[in-house]
Formats: sequence, structure tokens, C-alpha cells
Amino acid sequence: MPLTSRRRTAPALLRTSAVVALVALGTAACSGTESRTPEVTSEPVETAGLALGSSTYPLTLDNCGTLVTFEAAPQRVVTIKSATTEMLLALGAGDTIVATAYPDGPAPEPYTAEAAAIPVISDRVPGQEAVLEQEPDLVYAGWESNFAADGAGERAALEALDVRTFVAPSACKGDGYRPAPLTFDDVFGEIVIVGQVFDRAEEAAALVTEQQAALEEIVPDDRGLTALWFSSGSDTPYVGGGTGAPALLMDTAGLTNIAAEIDDSWGPFGWEQVAAADPDVIVLVDSPWNSAEKKIKVLEEGPLTSKLTAVQEQAYVVIDFPATEAGVRTVDAAAQLARDVATLGQD
Repeated sequence: MPLTSRRRTAPALLRTSAVVALVALGTAACSGTESRTPEVTSEPVETAGLALGSSTYPLTLDNCGTLVTFEAAPQRVVTIKSATTEMLLALGAGDTIVATAYPDGPAPEPYTAEAAAIPVISDRVPGQEAVLEQEPDLVYAGWESNFAADGAGERAALEALDVRTFVAPSACKGDGYRPAPLTFDDVFGEIVIVGQVFDRAEEAAALVTEQQAALEEIVPDDRGLTALWFSSGSDTPYVGGGTGAPALLMDTAGLTNIAAEIDDSWGPFGWEQVAAADPDVIVLVDSPWNSAEKKIKVLEEGPLTSKLTAVQEQAYVVIDFPATEAGVRTVDAAAQLARDVATLGQD
């Protein structure tokens, strides 16, 4: 299929933060290689006292604007969303998870079996009662909105019950905390922070080193292809915006996001806008509740979308929903996206 090269996009640039400066120093010392991290540009409160090595408690973090103090490494954790579960599994702290909720799909190897054995207390956001029945000392959530009175409970209320709360930093929404845009520095920074909380600093450093090496191996497409990240919706599509994991993955793979104007990770985007942009590639998010096949049906039957270049040429690439949120899958997801895009137009 002949993909038209209409635009060129510059390769992704890494933005740094204090925590990633620590990552770079620690991993360079462990690996004997020079750090790839540029100059430090910020000094968030939650990272100022962290260093690679054994954790020192009490450990106080400023997490999305909420101060959280850990007197010791958590031992009974409820995770919400797949990315948080997979983070702990990747750091060797899976044995601390007593239950999970809102899973987005099965975990990848080598964590598939271990993740499948974790009790699921809710297919969506759990209620506070269901959470407290697990007697957790920490609730680790993928979204800030998971902590609400009609959800897992408000953070202050859980803290009053001696239950710590922690939100994936990539999901922070407040000014000064929201990554805008998300970078791999932010992704690696969360690995370091969670490693400190769980006294898994060495494991965190090794994982970051491994992921940095894998990131270096990704070859972005150089054809200047434009792309739509189609997450859900039919009457109005919900697409990858300009600041979150979808934007980071597309940029790393060499794709120009037609919805980069959306100042969020995801957001609504009219079909008329999609038709006007006429993307070269469509990234389809595959989930148990909204499959890639269903999205293709929507595209091929729509009066506007059926005429899109990418639809007529079937220039589709598919990515699993759990890999679309920042976490330990992000580098692998970017590599997969780059490989899949490279195959388009080869027939």
C-alpha cells in the first residue's frame, strides 16, 4: 500500500526532571555508561531527597499535591488499573498486592501468571468498603479520579484510616504536577519513586537501565506520516491528545499526531476534523470492551471515515489498551508501534 509522505516530524526529545537526573546518575554508575539525560530543569518536592540505594524511612512524598509519608515499605497493597499492578510486578513487589481493581487486560509475559492470580475486587473503580475489606496499608491508583467519595474513597479519608494513597505521577492533573507533555523521563521517574517507596531501589535502577537501552534501539519512521490515535467512540471519536502516553508513543515511532492540539492525554475529536486531516495511519486501541475489529467496522461504515486514506489502504496498527497508559510497558509499546508502522506500505 503506498503511504503518502506528507509531513516530517522531528525525533522525540527527552525532557528531564530531578528524579530522572538521579536515575541517570544511578544507572550510569551501575552500567559504566555515560548518561543520556540533559540538564536538570526542575526540582519537584517529591524527588528532592531521593537517591538510588536502600530506602530510608520515614519517606515523605508530594504526590499530585498530596503529602504522603511512608513509615516503612508497604506490605498490603490494593492496585487500581493495570499499569500500577504491572509496575509492582516488574519491581519484584508483586507479593505485596493483596487485591486489584479496574484491570485493563491481561499482563504481558513474564508477569501473566502472577497477575492472573491476584484477586480482582472490581472490574471498574472499587468502592471504599471493598477496598477497606482488604486491610491495605496502601492504595496505588492509576488515575487521580479513582480516589473519590463514590470510588475508592477520598485520599484524606483513607489517610485518616491509616491507609496511604499514591497516584501514578504521570496521571497527576494539577498545575505543576501534570506532565505536559509526558516524556520518558517521567516514565522512568515513576519507576525510581515506586522503587524507593517499596525499598526496591536496585531493582528500579536495573529496570530503568534496561528500558533506556531498549529505547535507544527504537528506529522512528522517517516518512513524515500523520496518524490518528483512535481509542473509543463512534458518533464522536475519543482520541489520543497532545500531552500523554499516546502522544509520546506516536512521537517516538515517528508519527505526527493530527490531534496534538488537545491539551490532554485523550479527548474528543470530531470526524470532520479527522477527515480534514486525512491521516496516513490509524492507531487502533484494542480492549476487551472495545476491540480493534469494532473500531475498523466503525471506520469502514462511516460516510466520512470510509473515504479516509488510511481506511482505504487499511493502514492500521493495533496496540493493547493496557499499554496505552504510562508505565513499565511504555518503551515496549513504542518499540512495537515503530515496528508495525515500518511494515505499512511494504506490500
